[in-house]
Amino acid sequence: MKIKQVWGVYYSATGSTEKLVKFFSTVLAACLHVPVKFRPLNSPADRQPTQSFTDSDLLVVGTPTYAGKVPNKLLPAFQSCLLGNDTPAVAMVSFGNRSYDHALAELCFVLEQNGFHTVGAAACVAQHAMAAQLAANRPTNEDLQFMGRFAEKLAGKLDAADALPPPLCVPGDANAAYYTPLDLQGRKAVFLKATPKTDVEKCTNCKICAYVCPMGSIDPNHVTNITGICIKCHACIKRCPAHAKYFDDDALLSHIAMLCANYSAAKSYETFLSNFS
Repeated sequence: MKIKQVWGVYYSATGSTEKLVKFFSTVLAACLHVPVKFRPLNSPADRQPTQSFTDSDLLVVGTPTYAGKVPNKLLPAFQSCLLGNDTPAVAMVSFGNRSYDHALAELCFVLEQNGFHTVGAAACVAQHAMAAQLAANRPTNEDLQFMGRFAEKLAGKLDAADALPPPLCVPGDANAAYYTPLDLQGRKAVFLKATPKTDVEKCTNCKICAYVCPMGSIDPNHVTNITGICIKCHACIKRCPAHAKYFDDDALLSHIAMLCANYSAAKSYETFLSNFS
């Protein structure tokens, strides 16, 4: 199978998924002796153009897991921005030490529906966006080395293959419901309307929070104003150099406490490879 170009495509609000996709794509490209390019889906502008790919492209498509699925507000981008033509693809999801649940199955399904042919997949542990102590500092160098070996193995299979293998099967149900967040007492935690607050004494009005918000929901002229939906990605909090952004919603904070209390045990990476003949 002749691959001429590797593409790394990702939504990554806090940077972990971007790091994984870029590393994996770069190793794949080096093994296949082809160039690599990247396309983020982080901002509304990033998600506007639709891009088509051929059977000589190889896509690595990554997203974090939100509530056990592909983030619902970003799902339309994966459904409409990327069009394949029997294009081989690798699906990659990251998760913050709880579970990736059905996210990988859903991403594979979306790619297959869009004309891609999933030949590999990975579920990768990365530092939790809301609870930094969960999977802290992951992916580590050891994690990246593991993914590098997987990239080398996949590249070898692709290089030797004459045709695309059968579609990949991964755990999960693409049509399953989202995970229901719970609070520290085990009750349903409802925080859909929670939005980040700004400590005006710390804020320097650098506007970074507005630029990194994936929904474009922070007013760059008045960064204390939230003008649209908040998906709790924590990009504004993680990227604020003055540490001026924070959440104070009780239900959200209780959910974060529940995660920290119940999901501290380290999880392992999982990889899946098509059955190349």
